[in-house]
Amino acid sequence: MKKSALLLTLTTVASAAMAANETGYVPESKDTTKVIDIEEVVVIATPKENNRLRQQALSSTSFSQNEMRNNAVTSIKSISGLVPNLFIPDYGSKLTTSVYVRGIGSRINTPAIGLYVDNIPFIDKSAFDFNYSDIERIDVMRGPQGTLYGRNTMGGLIRVFTKSPFTYQGTDVRLSAATYNDYKASLTHYHRISSQFAFSAGFFYQHNGGFFKNSYNGKRIDTDDEFGGRIRAIYLPTENLKLDFTLNYEYTNQGGYPYMYTGKTSGEEDRAEYINQISYNHECGYKRNLLNAGMNLSYQADNFILSSSTGVQYLYDQMNLDQDFTDLDIYTMMQKQNSKTLTEELVLKSKAGQRWQWTTGISGFYQWLTTDAPVTFQQDGVKSMIEDNVNSIFPSGSPMMPTMHLTVNNPTMPVPGSYDTPILNGAIYHQSTLNDLLVEGLSVTAGLRLDYEKIKMSYNAHSAMNFDFLFKMGPMQMESKNLDALSSFTGKESTDYLQLLPKFTIQYAWNKQNNVYVTATKGYRSGGYNIQMFSDLIQGSLKNAMLDALAQDPNFSKFASMFEKYKDQPANVSETVLYKPEYSWNYEVGTHLTLFDGKLQADLAAFYMDTRDQQISRFSENGLGRITVNAGKSRSIGAEASLRAQLTDAWSLNGNYGYTYATFTDYETNEKSGKEIVKISYNGHYVPFVPKHTFSVGTQYIWTLHKNSILDNITFNANYKAAGRIYWTEKNDASQSLYGTLNGRISLNKGNGQIGFWVNNALNTDYQAFYFETMSRGFAQMGRPVQVGVDIRCRF
Repeated sequence: MKKSALLLTLTTVASAAMAANETGYVPESKDTTKVIDIEEVVVIATPKENNRLRQQALSSTSFSQNEMRNNAVTSIKSISGLVPNLFIPDYGSKLTTSVYVRGIGSRINTPAIGLYVDNIPFIDKSAFDFNYSDIERIDVMRGPQGTLYGRNTMGGLIRVFTKSPFTYQGTDVRLSAATYNDYKASLTHYHRISSQFAFSAGFFYQHNGGFFKNSYNGKRIDTDDEFGGRIRAIYLPTENLKLDFTLNYEYTNQGGYPYMYTGKTSGEEDRAEYINQISYNHECGYKRNLLNAGMNLSYQADNFILSSSTGVQYLYDQMNLDQDFTDLDIYTMMQKQNSKTLTEELVLKSKAGQRWQWTTGISGFYQWLTTDAPVTFQQDGVKSMIEDNVNSIFPSGSPMMPTMHLTVNNPTMPVPGSYDTPILNGAIYHQSTLNDLLVEGLSVTAGLRLDYEKIKMSYNAHSAMNFDFLFKMGPMQMESKNLDALSSFTGKESTDYLQLLPKFTIQYAWNKQNNVYVTATKGYRSGGYNIQMFSDLIQGSLKNAMLDALAQDPNFSKFASMFEKYKDQPANVSETVLYKPEYSWNYEVGTHLTLFDGKLQADLAAFYMDTRDQQISRFSENGLGRITVNAGKSRSIGAEASLRAQLTDAWSLNGNYGYTYATFTDYETNEKSGKEIVKISYNGHYVPFVPKHTFSVGTQYIWTLHKNSILDNITFNANYKAAGRIYWTEKNDASQSLYGTLNGRISLNKGNGQIGFWVNNALNTDYQAFYFETMSRGFAQMGRPVQVGVDIRCRF
């Protein structure tokens, strides 16, 4: 391809993209009664695939920037409900991005769905929730993508692409204001200097005033201030070589967390006056510095394409948490993460249009992650969780039994903890597709990935307790004061995993727009370490240390053998903190259809998924933080349907529906019931956080005005999305029924300017966005109430 031809191609793509995406309708050269195909208008280059998404044997959904704006998509959490069988509860902070799809997901630790931004993987899900001010397109691919994309894509993959400075030109200014004191501003400049070099630079600022109040002090809890910027530069030194560089920085300062008390889950209610209130006394919040840099190189030879993707990510954050979520002084946590990640991938693939299409690649990453997570037992916590807990092991006083009582002298008890958890990952993979096998349009795909991962942990956690002890039996009384108990855990752990991730597909396409497929793929989610468990280990170890201190004290040494029987068995750190990988096999049949002369697009799929060693997030037994446990086996059966119809030149409809029936098939666990350990079976229970139904329906109408009118057109958009029933616990005793929210937008368009008036949750639907239980108490974050706003956009 000559440079002039390349420039001509870029210019053509730019014209089509700006016409379709900026004004909301298709260029006059196109048939406006046809459904707009995002992949025809917004041309995206990916290193691994040769075909467009709807030509591939997988379930997928794509959003253009126009569709993101019309459906209020401002972050990864905003696409929840717009994609069948995808649920991302909007709660907590940007630290937490919990993605659930087709019956699997993750609240903490390793994600179940992958994220790539401009072909660079985001390894840590603490970085998933970032600003979408300069996004051109989002692709959501459902079902395991492990053969090409590796670990933690067993639920699917989300690909995000920013705007190309070769496609867009000029300066884009956006301003927005909304109720609850929400304000946004962004400015991005795109400049093509020559046919070989173009760059863009942008800045954004966002302030959210918060929706929920803390009744303890009357202040808004979920405030948010963010700012950042992005630079992108593309250089074409020759006609077959492309260098694409991106650099992005964001700073976030969020308040948190709006968790409302819902009542006791067991025992007698003792805080009835606080039910349906948010009330806690320690300041909470989340701060994050996030820096991402990437370099994509692409070389096109006569018969193949060679790509290299290099990524660097730096994340430094701090979370402050009143972990009992009440106005009692029980315990708090301040967690700091310092993460540095280096990724590299080399991909060699055939050019499109050949009978044998293939992709071969090698990839790897190394992540340095240091976490400081000190827990501090406050005054009430020292009494209830340390002192009362220890005293409960001694027999109560009676005429025939002695009285023993411990008094903790610490006003507060810090439990410092520092953890280094580096990860090394490497993989090699190949995937081949043979087209027109036996008959025209029939293709077979087979792929295999060998994935190796090594994880390590160095830990240093400790705590000290000073206490008095009283022994009384009849007239005899003995007491020791200022005894010391020390608990410490210092050491190293490591483990590694080697996985084979195959994929098999048969597809028949009777033309480029219509196909049917059957596929079987294996998914894999890596294991890891629950550093949150060290607070539990410290608490149990302190009890043993206290009993040892008594046995060595001269006043009580004669009772050493009696104290010995109250001690717990020493904890096995590896068995306590390690959770295993999760595996799945996904079987899917589906079709992509374009009907009625392009007026209707339909995507249909049905799937069956078997999952083994499923990773479930839950609070530890004493409530000291969330942990990941392996929950045996589960089965997920479901179906998906997406429709897009262009009824007239001005009126279009879209909708999707997802059904998931996900239940545990082999999950039994031992849990405390009072002082006894009982076996509980969750077989047949629904997997938590997985909606049984998800659906949305939307419409757009473009009212085109006369040429001499003040406006070019007025665009009306409305969308209703729903999800439910959602079970919050493995016991299935707490749930959110089916609920829906209505969003709408009216856009006044003139040339390169636009004024938009919008409303989110127009019906002010009341629902739980999140629910959890800790320390025999229930807490929930409610969904955001109705909000209205206006935004202004101008390009020049």
